[in-house]
Amino acid sequence: MKVIELNQLTKYYGQHKGIENISFDVMQGEIFGFIGPNGAGKSTTIRTLLGLIFPTRGSAKIFGKDIIQEGPQIRSQIGYLPSEVFYYDKMKVIDLLQYAASFYNKDCTARIKSLSELMELNLNRRIEDLSYGNRKKVGIVQGLLHEPDLVFLDEPTSGLDPLMQKKFFQLIHEENARGATVFFSSHILSEDQQLCNRVAIIKSGEIVAFEEIEELRKNNYKKITLQTDHLNHHLLPMEQITNLETKDQMTRFFYRGDSSQLIKGLSRLALTDVLIEDPTLEEIFMHYYE
Repeated sequence: MKVIELNQLTKYYGQHKGIENISFDVMQGEIFGFIGPNGAGKSTTIRTLLGLIFPTRGSAKIFGKDIIQEGPQIRSQIGYLPSEVFYYDKMKVIDLLQYAASFYNKDCTARIKSLSELMELNLNRRIEDLSYGNRKKVGIVQGLLHEPDLVFLDEPTSGLDPLMQKKFFQLIHEENARGATVFFSSHILSEDQQLCNRVAIIKSGEIVAFEEIEELRKNNYKKITLQTDHLNHHLLPMEQITNLETKDQMTRFFYRGDSSQLIKGLSRLALTDVLIEDPTLEEIFMHYYE
């Protein structure tokens, strides 16, 4: 079942492109990663889906409902953690969370208590006295207190220390096991690797690739490092080589193709050393951008 459906979704701010012709689906029960650096269009996509801003053209559905025509019904089933959280500074945490819970037709008292204990959040402090990380914890609890069917997370771990990040990832896995679909937006690829089944890579407001996390590693480029006094490029399958860099006696490049063809070429070279390894997700990400 499709939980999110985007069809040529486009948002312009005047003459400035936010996103353009974004089309993809997110299936029920999926943890879907949305990868891109700051300014790529991740937050614009999420805010448009949530009805916080209106698309310039194109359309989208959540739970089979149009995001514009049926926005209020959709939002009752959604949890949202924005990249930046802003609250009434004079309110106590408990008052703010109870106020948020009042928008849902259910008793969230026990849920607020359990989530706050997990995130080590003091419910009796005022918002103005909280650090940035603790404000982020408030946002996490607020976004999940009504046990939503779909959770949008926009750069959720900024401000959290490593221990709290680990607890947060565990919490998201538990929510997913409960049946929640998760839309996880981040520029930190190691986070997507820990959480996501599938990712979309966005660049300058446009989708440049869809990949399974495992496929990113298995079927992508190999990173080759050679040490040699002289590199004869004609002995290598150059049509499968990208990002070639040579400095002193070290040569590095990415290779995608028949491994036997690469090994055959390397065997003809006078090599001091050779290293063949999988690129990191960060290097894969930069490949798509370059």
